[in-house]
Amino acid sequence: MAIDDEPLALRQVKSYIDRIPQVELVAACRNAVEAQAMMRQTDVDLLFVDINMPDLNGMDFVRQLHNPPLVIFTTAYSEYAIEGFRLDAVDYLLKPFSFADFNRAVGKARSLLELIRLRDEKGPASATPPAGEAVESGDCISIKTDYKVSLVKYADIIYLESEGEYVRLHLASGSTITTLFRLKNMETSLPAGRFMRVHRSYIVNLAHVSGYARGRVYLDNDEYIPIGENYRDTFREYIERMHPAQQA
Repeated sequence: MAIDDEPLALRQVKSYIDRIPQVELVAACRNAVEAQAMMRQTDVDLLFVDINMPDLNGMDFVRQLHNPPLVIFTTAYSEYAIEGFRLDAVDYLLKPFSFADFNRAVGKARSLLELIRLRDEKGPASATPPAGEAVESGDCISIKTDYKVSLVKYADIIYLESEGEYVRLHLASGSTITTLFRLKNMETSLPAGRFMRVHRSYIVNLAHVSGYARGRVYLDNDEYIPIGENYRDTFREYIERMHPAQQA
């Protein structure tokens, strides 16, 4: 569904959608009130929403949705970007945007929809995603950053580091990804048994642990991170259980 009070902008979104065979436009609305009525009659997977609209702006429209679909904001105002991603927007397209930008945003949404559908197929235990910007499924986690959705394999994550309101993922490639997410919430998105919290600021991928000593966890990328006092016993017990010391 596309929502925009500017006829030319709405026509552009419609024309772009027509160029993507896998996407069907179920409704094009001139305001959020009209969109509300249409959504009661039509199943919608993805919304393209302008922000500055009369009566009810796009941000408030998305906030009041009980079970919102995926959202891509389309607007001429860059100052709303951070707030848009706090609403879990898949992308934020600044007008005028090209078809290439639009198609990339749609690609992100389709990838995320597939992850969500795979997650839902697991059953009721995983039917509700954790709050924030991460969705897990199979061997991957979907991480939202400012301008894109990254699909990251669990095996490629060496450790996660808290930076206040953000989490930085350190990857086997040597690169990092930073997302607006609290570490304690990220912890619930990671598969138990593969990752462990070892410090209030760090979670490690146990497959990448190469050793530990004197309050440090050594990783196979030649880095080490501290073990917090409250986590030492649990980590030591795991190591001793999974990797018992061999007697000479």
